[in-house]
Amino acid sequence: MNFKATVHIMPRPGILDPQGKATQTGLHQLGFSGIKEVFIGKQISLHLTAENEAIANEMVEGACRRLLANLIMETYSFEIEKV
Repeated sequence: MNFKATVHIMPRPGILDPQGKATQTGLHQLGFSGIKEVFIGKQISLHLTAENEAIANEMVEGACRRLLANLIMETYSFEIEKV
C-alpha cells in the first residue's frame, strides 16, 4: 500500500527560536502588533510503501526519532493517509 505522511516539527516550548523572534519583530514593524509570538518549524512530506498503516506509522515514527527531528530541541507530530 502507498501512504503519504505529513510531519510537523516545531521547537520545544521554552527553547529559543531566533528565526521566530526575528519574524515577530518584522511583523511588528509592519504594523501587526497583535501578533504576540511566532514560532518557525518545518513540514516534511514523505511518500512511502508499507504493508499496512501500522507499519507505515512505525516507519515514520522511526524516521522522526532517528533523523528528522532533534528530540532535545524539537517536538514532532504526523498524519498518515493512504494514497
